[in-house]
Amino acid sequence: MKRFFAALLRDKTGRLGLAGVLAVVLTALLAPLIATHDPLAMTESLRQAPGRGFLLGTDEFGRDVFSRLVYGARVSVYVGLVATGIGALCGLALGLAAGYYGGAVDNAIMRLMDVLFAFPSILLALAIVAVLGPDLGNTIVAIGIVRIPVFTRTVRAEVLSVKSQEYIASVRSVGVRDSRVLFRHVLPNVMAPFIVQTTLSLSSAILVEASLSFLGLGIQPPNPSWGSMLSESRRVMELAPWTAIAPTVAIVLAILSFNLLGDAVRDILDPKLKSVE
Repeated sequence: MKRFFAALLRDKTGRLGLAGVLAVVLTALLAPLIATHDPLAMTESLRQAPGRGFLLGTDEFGRDVFSRLVYGARVSVYVGLVATGIGALCGLALGLAAGYYGGAVDNAIMRLMDVLFAFPSILLALAIVAVLGPDLGNTIVAIGIVRIPVFTRTVRAEVLSVKSQEYIASVRSVGVRDSRVLFRHVLPNVMAPFIVQTTLSLSSAILVEASLSFLGLGIQPPNPSWGSMLSESRRVMELAPWTAIAPTVAIVLAILSFNLLGDAVRDILDPKLKSVE
C-alpha cells in the first residue's frame, strides 16, 4: 500500500484525481459545517445573483444554491459508493463462479449478463426505477444492477487467465478444495483489475444518479441533488443562469476527478502497461 500511494502521488494525473475525489468526499462529510444556510429553507430573495449574502445566489424558491450544492454532494457520494459496492460484490461473485467453474454455470451467468448488456445503462436504470418507484433506495438498487455485468465480465476474464496457470493446476491436482483455490490463489490475482474497475465505475454511478434525478426518478424534491437542481434550473435558466451553472460544474468536476483517479490507478496496477513503458 505504501508503494501504491507513493506511485499515485508521483503521478500528476493521480494527484489531480485524488485531490478532486477528496474534495468531493470531504464536502459530503462536512456538509453541515460548510453549508452557509439550510438547503431546504425558502427566503424572500428569489433568484438573487451570487453575492455576499448568498455565495452562489438563490434559486426560484429563494433557496441557497451553494448550500444545496454542498448537500447534493452527499447524495452523489452515497449513491456512488453504495451502488458501486452492490455492483462490485455481485459482479465479483458471479465472475469468480463463471470463470472458475465454466460449463453450464458459465453459460447461464454470461447469457444473463448479455441480456443486461443489451440495454444502455441509462435505459436499464430507468426501467428498473420505473418498476420499483422513484426513491433513493430504488435508485441505488437500479444503478447497482446496471453495474453488475461490467464487473462480472472483468472478473471472469481475469479468472480464466489465472486458472490456466500451472500453479493453479498443481494446487488442484493435490486435492485442495475449490473454495480454498478460489479465495487463496485466484481472488488475490484478480483484485488489481477489479479495483481499477471499481474506481472507474464510481463516476458512472454518479452520472446515472444525476441523470435519474434530472428526469425526476431519483431523489425527490425538495431534497437537494445535483441532477434535480439542474432540472429545476431549466425554468429560470435565462433569468438565473447560476442555478444551472453550479450543479453542472459540480457534476463535471466530480466525474472528471473519479476518472482521473481511475486512470492513474489503472496505470499503476496494470502490469501490462508497466511492461510497455
